[in-house]
Amino acid sequence: MLGNSLLLALRSIRRNLLRSFLTVLGVVIGVSAVVTMVTLGQGATLAVRSQIASLGSNLLQIRPGQRLGPGSDSGVPSFTEADAQAIASQLAGLRAVAPELRSSATVVVGARNWSTSLIGTTNAHFETSNWALQAGRRFEDSEERAGAAVCVIGATVRRELFGSADPIGQPMRVKGFSCEVIGLLASKGQAAMGLDQDDMVVLPLRTLQRRVTGTTRVNTLLVSVRDEAGIDRAKAALTQLLRERRKLGPAEDDNFNVLDTRQIADTLSGTTRVLTLLLGAVAAVSLLVGGIGIMNIMLVSVTERTREIGVRLAIGALEREVLLQFLIEAVVLAALGGVAGVLLAAVASVGLAQLMDVPFQFNPGINALALGFAAAIGVIFGYVPARRAARLDPIDALRHE
Repeated sequence: MLGNSLLLALRSIRRNLLRSFLTVLGVVIGVSAVVTMVTLGQGATLAVRSQIASLGSNLLQIRPGQRLGPGSDSGVPSFTEADAQAIASQLAGLRAVAPELRSSATVVVGARNWSTSLIGTTNAHFETSNWALQAGRRFEDSEERAGAAVCVIGATVRRELFGSADPIGQPMRVKGFSCEVIGLLASKGQAAMGLDQDDMVVLPLRTLQRRVTGTTRVNTLLVSVRDEAGIDRAKAALTQLLRERRKLGPAEDDNFNVLDTRQIADTLSGTTRVLTLLLGAVAAVSLLVGGIGIMNIMLVSVTERTREIGVRLAIGALEREVLLQFLIEAVVLAALGGVAGVLLAAVASVGLAQLMDVPFQFNPGINALALGFAAAIGVIFGYVPARRAARLDPIDALRHE
């Protein structure tokens, strides 16, 4: 009985190919829109987490002031290189501790110049921030102690000032002094906030302090924890140590903030997930419209085939067989739309992922859910027309012209 009903449903669909195609189109658009939006949203979430991870492994960023943002450290004592040394020597479970001082300047090589970020730090910075060298070397201990005129450059600075030439060993003018390029960093690309991570020049901390900023202060302390499970303990120990070093009493608030990069990742990932759900819900409306289209066409089909239904009932067909025939027809239409929608979504997702520069991740769960939902649409919106066909009176149906 089921095979016969399926055969009759397919014959009916084939008799009205154009009408069936237009009916299925609504489901195709709905399924492809939902799957594409969810797939791209998940890709964006992965991209955000990957970019945050590129900032450093299990990284804690410590800055003066009680909050982030411009002016937050106004009137608050800055950190010093001694603070970084104290953290590294007194706290256990840390992989590396790096003091960091930032500035900006126009750097010049020959007739080319480029405005970039200057970072004064120690070799520990390459550990805390997961920087690998593409060529050259890091700072020597003697260079760090003496504040030597040496630097390591990012891929963007290399491209803008040296082109395809080898920058190692070449002089580069930074503000009022010339430094030797001793290293080239491997490219990381954009950060989560859209900033170019490769657009920077790294100098020994004392070089930047003496030759550019004229101060011994440090903007940020970067602390990399060995084990992710120990991050919370490390934050508590850091807070206690810095309160002691900054001579804060029990009743006084911290005049510094400790930022865990996991918080950034969770916040941004949560935002992308909410947007993905919102876009998926909006796209799901088109599935509802496709279901209404199926109901409309099935009602028209019942009206057109009233005499055929009457003949079947008159020669002994049961109501449930007629119900099953029209219900299967609706489900087949919806399922065809679902399959075509998933295939279209796969092509669209791959293309848009490349265009948006986010990873493409095939999610079998959302594809199976979309197919199941499309079939459910066929059942739900096909039941009323099928029930109407099954309840036709054979005598009235045979009189129908």
